[in-house]
Amino acid sequence: MSTNLKQSMSTAMTIDGALAAALVDFRSGMCLAQAGTAMNLDLAAAGNTQVVRAKLQTMEALGLRKGIEDILITLTDQYHLIRLVTSNAGLFLYLVLDKNKSNLALARYKLTDIERALMV
Repeated sequence: MSTNLKQSMSTAMTIDGALAAALVDFRSGMCLAQAGTAMNLDLAAAGNTQVVRAKLQTMEALGLRKGIEDILITLTDQYHLIRLVTSNAGLFLYLVLDKNKSNLALARYKLTDIERALMV
């Protein structure tokens, strides 16, 4: 894993309430980088790849031409945030947050900063 990817994952884990983070290639469903032990990130990457692909297909079918910024999945006790990497088509950042320890707006802001600084 490159230094930039390690730094990006480390920075993601400093976000309040962060439980896990990953950089995922949604063409293959593979994790390129990951941090945290809250869950099986390889399995989560594969599953969330399907979410991203489904949303992109739906947008295409609807004729929506704007890109996806992020996708939020809210669980009872967690937020799962998927942020597409605009500078590198086919990649997304995945962040799992403890719902009771995080500020969603601030987490989205910080994840955007990480995405902009990412060099793959």
